[in-house]
Amino acid sequence: MRGINKVILIGHLGRDPEVKRLDANTTVAKFSLATTEPYKTKEGTWAEQTEWHNIVMWRQLAERAERDLRKGMPIYIEGKIRSRSWDDKDGNKRYVTEVVADMFSILERRNNDQEHTNTNSSQTQQQQANEVTEKSFDIEDASDDLPF
Repeated sequence: MRGINKVILIGHLGRDPEVKRLDANTTVAKFSLATTEPYKTKEGTWAEQTEWHNIVMWRQLAERAERDLRKGMPIYIEGKIRSRSWDDKDGNKRYVTEVVADMFSILERRNNDQEHTNTNSSQTQQQQANEVTEKSFDIEDASDDLPF
């Protein structure tokens, strides 16, 4: 049986992408992404839990990230989880878990009934999936009468 390594994140850029050119044909972009999840405390008030994710993009996707992404922007990302380790200059073992992105879309907040502006990859299925995600993901509309 094969496994599935698929990650979908919607969050805000923690910083502008840091872009490096490794050789003539390989570009890599790295940045942090914050995802925030609201929850109700025991006292009945709303609080938020923020998780920070390390995002890595390669080649044309990295070049697009360098051109289009800025700190604070809301984005939708699809990718896979990768963990790696290395020895630092002092000989200590270091570990990192990253999301290697396959695609991203820039999201914008709605102003009343305005449609979202969406910068997608060229694949129609991804566009449709992203539009559904953008329209259905509005955590501020969460109801207090959830059954759990």
